[in-house]
Amino acid sequence: MLKNYFKIAFRNLKRNKSYALTNVLGLALGIASAVLIFALVKYHLSFDGYHSKADRVYRITTEFHGEETTYSTGVTSPLAETFRSDYPLAEKVASVAAIPDRVIAIPSANGTEAKFEESLAFAEPEFLDILDLPLIRGNKQSALRVPNTALITERIARKYFGGADPIGKTFRVDNIFSVTVAGILKDLPVNTDRPEEIYVPFEHLKQHSPWMVEKDWWFSVSRSLQCFILVKPGVTPARIKEALIAMSNSHYNAKDAKYFQFRAQPLSDIHFNPNLHGPVEKRNLWALSLIGVFLIITACVNFINLATAQALKRSIEIGIKKVLGVQRWQLFWQFIVETAAITMLAMVVALIMAELSLPYVNQLFDVQVKLHLFSDVYMLLFLPALFLVMIMLSGSYPALILAGLQPVLALKGKLSQKDAGGISMRRGLVVMQFAICQLLIIGTLVVAGQVRYSRQADMGFRRDAVVMLPVPNNEITKLSALKAGLSGITGVENLTFCGDAPASEFAPSTSIQFGSRPKAEDFGISTKAGDANYASMFNLQILAGRNLMPSDTVREFLVNETTVRKLGLAKNQDAIGQTAVMNGYKGTVVGVVKDFHNKSFHQGIDALYITTLRDNYGACAVKVNMANMNATLGAMKDVW
Repeated sequence: MLKNYFKIAFRNLKRNKSYALTNVLGLALGIASAVLIFALVKYHLSFDGYHSKADRVYRITTEFHGEETTYSTGVTSPLAETFRSDYPLAEKVASVAAIPDRVIAIPSANGTEAKFEESLAFAEPEFLDILDLPLIRGNKQSALRVPNTALITERIARKYFGGADPIGKTFRVDNIFSVTVAGILKDLPVNTDRPEEIYVPFEHLKQHSPWMVEKDWWFSVSRSLQCFILVKPGVTPARIKEALIAMSNSHYNAKDAKYFQFRAQPLSDIHFNPNLHGPVEKRNLWALSLIGVFLIITACVNFINLATAQALKRSIEIGIKKVLGVQRWQLFWQFIVETAAITMLAMVVALIMAELSLPYVNQLFDVQVKLHLFSDVYMLLFLPALFLVMIMLSGSYPALILAGLQPVLALKGKLSQKDAGGISMRRGLVVMQFAICQLLIIGTLVVAGQVRYSRQADMGFRRDAVVMLPVPNNEITKLSALKAGLSGITGVENLTFCGDAPASEFAPSTSIQFGSRPKAEDFGISTKAGDANYASMFNLQILAGRNLMPSDTVREFLVNETTVRKLGLAKNQDAIGQTAVMNGYKGTVVGVVKDFHNKSFHQGIDALYITTLRDNYGACAVKVNMANMNATLGAMKDVW
């Protein structure tokens, strides 16, 4: 019987080629979209779920409760050791600082160096026990404990040393310290929020970024310096919260304890928390899933409308079969099989379309999704389920209509559209289809407008034709040589040494004690390191006072309008000439700059100061003439 159904189905599809082609393409587009959305959602939901103890892993974060609540993924430098020694709730506690875009220099036999730019992690040994970072070569007992050693992944080992044995090889980090490879880590999966592939002992952070690890200093937080804990079995989030509150009360006065509050963030929340720089919100994933459902419904409605419109053409066929004794249920299943044949063809076409579209989807969303059609258990469950759902959604109603046609009316040719599904029903389906399409079109226009706004909106500083170069060594002689070399290049119009660009996710926050006020303010202030050219380079408008004078130490500050407002000053000029202590540095406020977006548009403008802190110069921003860009960049590379 089933074989006969398939014969009839393919015969009818062959006879009605345009009808079959339209349905196959319509369903294929819906299925391809659903498969890609399912793969994308599954990819995000799988982040860091591979860690065996993920349910007991937390990251300690900081909340700043001032005029408004702000959040940081980082903690103060003494927190990890304090939690480890004073609060017996965790099996393991580890500090880790991930520093992006570091220069790794690999020496060669001929005296030259191959240089790479990598993210680097300064980690305590316990970090390897908290997260699953399998050491496939090397001694785990000494890993990250012996100074001047490093752990690298298999991929990095192949990249740096090819087929040679990497153990014992040396490389230099930011021209500050050298390390020897002591162990090889298993390659990391793509679905992790800890993508660092080079780990060095945490103590080297004192050489690289000493300001980040000032002992017993509880008033400075960098988002890069993070603390992870593996709690003991049975320890609840409520107990961790109580311990962190007690820690604040122990190390701050009542006012500061209210301002600095520490929280335990579950590992499963890291990827989805926008306040703590999570790249994706779960509600966006559910919205994306809903779009997939809408696309499937739209494809099915389109199939139903075409099938019911085709019903009158098949009325004589149905009438003859009924006269010959074919039962209604047999006709129903015949049309279900016909729908299954169309859906099966559509599924094959859809999978081909999804594979071809996947590289563009990965580029659009900046992800690394792969379609494992025959090895992914979830995909193997999803595809058959989607196949069956689409057959029932698309085929049930047309099959019931066709199987229910009256044979006498069918043979006499007196059937009307009302008998073949009803005009009102088809109109309702068309209205629903158009409503869904309009909703998706409006959503697309809104998103396109947001993207256009983010690209074209005024951020308060100049960002066009500016090239950011890493500065691995900020010694005075090195900076002077680099400045002289770059300034002599045709096409270089201006340059500045700085910590980072005006808008950056890297925004360490600290306290501010202003003027003769006896206590620190109840708000945090973000820090920016930049030389005397920083303001002119990025076209920051100085509204009061003057620019910073050239200096290699902290003597003067520029603050923004938000700082003046939060200090409660009547006008910008009132801040000029006042002394301030920020991040432990005492200086004079010499200028007020117009507010600019120092983070993304998702966040408000912070109170902020700029100062000449040479130790934090990790970048060189270069304004270039676009007329001969390739030659200019080549010359800059040679000088660098």
